[in-house]
Amino acid sequence: MPEGLQLAEIAAQFLLDAPVAAIEPLGNGQVNDTYRVRLEGSESPCFVLQRLNTQVFPQPELVMGNLVQFSAHVERRLRQGFPGLRGRRWEVPRILPARQGTQSWLEADGSFWRLVSFVANSESFETIDGLAQAREVGHGLGLFHALISDLPVEGLADTLVGFHITPTYLEQYHAVLGTGPISDDPDVAFCRAFVGEREWGVAVLEEAKARGDLPLRPIHGDPKINNMLMDVASGEAIALVDLDTVKPGLVHYDIGDCLRSCCNPLGEETSDWAAVRFDPQLCDAILQGYAAAAGSFLTPTDYDYLYAAIRLIPLELGLRFFSDYLAGNTYFKTRYPRHNLDRALVQFRLTASIEEQETAIRSIIDGLR
Repeated sequence: MPEGLQLAEIAAQFLLDAPVAAIEPLGNGQVNDTYRVRLEGSESPCFVLQRLNTQVFPQPELVMGNLVQFSAHVERRLRQGFPGLRGRRWEVPRILPARQGTQSWLEADGSFWRLVSFVANSESFETIDGLAQAREVGHGLGLFHALISDLPVEGLADTLVGFHITPTYLEQYHAVLGTGPISDDPDVAFCRAFVGEREWGVAVLEEAKARGDLPLRPIHGDPKINNMLMDVASGEAIALVDLDTVKPGLVHYDIGDCLRSCCNPLGEETSDWAAVRFDPQLCDAILQGYAAAAGSFLTPTDYDYLYAAIRLIPLELGLRFFSDYLAGNTYFKTRYPRHNLDRALVQFRLTASIEEQETAIRSIIDGLR
């Protein structure tokens, strides 16, 4: 990880209006390295400096191309007066150009860097704090989808080929299993059995897409709770950040991932995985907020597949964590050797809790139609 002085030198190569005063780590992302940049002067705004993980994003220039298209589209809709906001504040991170050349990124010492504006007077959370906040998170995701619903997917690059394609993750899991002996740890045995009992249903969304039942739309790709920024004063959702995964996909991926992240009151990093449960009241509040902002472009068939998405996405993430653990922790950042195994157990327990409450969740979805 670069030292502070080197980080300041990198940040200074972007078009900032004042010298860099301080740089500090920001957030706890599992892929990129992220820092908050403070400038000299008490009134100066802050910025976010990120080093993109080029092992995850092997063509980072495509990531930036999508981000530029997304930002320009949303800013244009906001200038025109997007009616869905109804006076609400909504922010789009502004991309700063590099001082040299015409690019909106910097390549230095084999690393790929970008600098974007920091959303002031905002905060993020690791777990949901009550039903009102849950509704706001859902409303924020709905606004995000509504704002980009007319952004042509043909112009967006697929920056993560295979992302959220659950059958592909299952194939990768079986490939890892075939590479050598597997630990006799009882938690590993539990995870293997859990996946084996559910392999039959992993293609449900992809099969619906192939039939034309579910259309490709622009999606965020990673709308977990700590990527939703809330206004400090009002508590309203005002931005959805971490936009590397903006790409063509199914809105069901986003809805399922949002609920996966938000409806587990213990959070995805809890050590008490056996106590994890899916909270249907939080699910109801999030979906009510989402439908209020985005219900106009959802079709009856979209609603038909919501439960499948809610169940599938935590299973998919658990499968990814478990596969990464078996492969030696090569993708997700970890703090200790079995971190990804523990993460997988959390997601599998969340999946089981969703299955146990299928009737209640389907009733919530039916109430939205």
